[in-house]
Amino acid sequence: MNIERIETFLLKAALTGNDRFYSSQAPFGDRNSLVVKITTDDGLVGWGESGVSMPLEHVQTYIHDILAPRLLGKPALATEPLWHELYAFSRDFGRKATPVDALSGIDIALWDIRGKEAGKPVHALMGGAYRDTVRAYATGLYYREEDLTDPKGAASRVREEATAYLEAGFSAIKGKIGLLTARDDIRRMEAARDAVGDEFMLMTDANHAYNRHTARTVGNALHELGYWWFEEPLVPEDIEGCAALRSELGIAIAGGECEYTRYGMMDLLRAGAVDILQPDISACGGLSEGQKILALATAFHTPVCCHVWGSGVAASAALQLTAVIPPTPHTAAPRAAENDPIFEYDRTRNPLRDDLVVGGFQLVDETLSIPQGPGLGIEIDTDVLEQFTRKRGESKR
Repeated sequence: MNIERIETFLLKAALTGNDRFYSSQAPFGDRNSLVVKITTDDGLVGWGESGVSMPLEHVQTYIHDILAPRLLGKPALATEPLWHELYAFSRDFGRKATPVDALSGIDIALWDIRGKEAGKPVHALMGGAYRDTVRAYATGLYYREEDLTDPKGAASRVREEATAYLEAGFSAIKGKIGLLTARDDIRRMEAARDAVGDEFMLMTDANHAYNRHTARTVGNALHELGYWWFEEPLVPEDIEGCAALRSELGIAIAGGECEYTRYGMMDLLRAGAVDILQPDISACGGLSEGQKILALATAFHTPVCCHVWGSGVAASAALQLTAVIPPTPHTAAPRAAENDPIFEYDRTRNPLRDDLVVGGFQLVDETLSIPQGPGLGIEIDTDVLEQFTRKRGESKR
């Protein structure tokens, strides 16, 4: 069974009005994803997703111009040899970013094919699941346009949104910080805590907005407010700074979404830079590399919670890997976020996640089910795929 065709679909869904939002780094006027489809010569189809960055056109070009000629005609079930062949080819010029983004989507699609050929979900092929459901947390409390012109009113808007998540049944929220002044953002996070009470789990994500001094100030305030983790306080290059910050603060430091492969994760772990490792399966090297990152994190006694962004394909891949994350450490009754993974469930509008997969994702009592069908366990709604496709690519034998 050989690789016959590789197709890519650059998806974009425009956001309007109150659906538009900011992180500390950029405004989001649309949601986009690069979906990969691989077809074998006996008709099996696998789906993957490449990258979490914007834009994604460069990743699409890399797949067809660089990777496809090295993949067409190769055995579709040879995920390990193919991963190493493609990574070794790009080693001299691209051990991170675009080459690994592209490789990630290819690898996920090949694992989907492996599962379909075997008639088993990916997590079964990885050795079996520790869990069939996972507790989800709401990623939200983003910035809106009015926060830039009315930063003093941002706290009341956060309070309203946090209350809405509480009423929707969530007991954990991750809020965005880093766009406003440290003082204004601390006020926003105080408002969230005031809205949900002391027993509610709160986390926060700066998207590497701070220098070391400001991160220390914000981190101390978050710790006093009882926040669970402080995600990406510093730029990803400042591994030494993250390690120093981790030793100075009481709050856990989370990170890893901007890092690539086991080698990049090794740098974080060796330096003692994170309490919680957050690989993104669509960027870190795919499911093959995700397994190795899990093994590495376990050796460093570091919990793993996947970073999740993108379409329903990316979410499904992350759920499959989440199924096989061991409790860290093991206990007779694992506790979500303490020694068992907790799953990121972004609450901004994203039709590429919610509509692209037939049946969508059903949140029940703030938990998501791990798909149990063959491969990734999902079916793609091809009408939705066509609706949001802005650029298509194809390579075939």
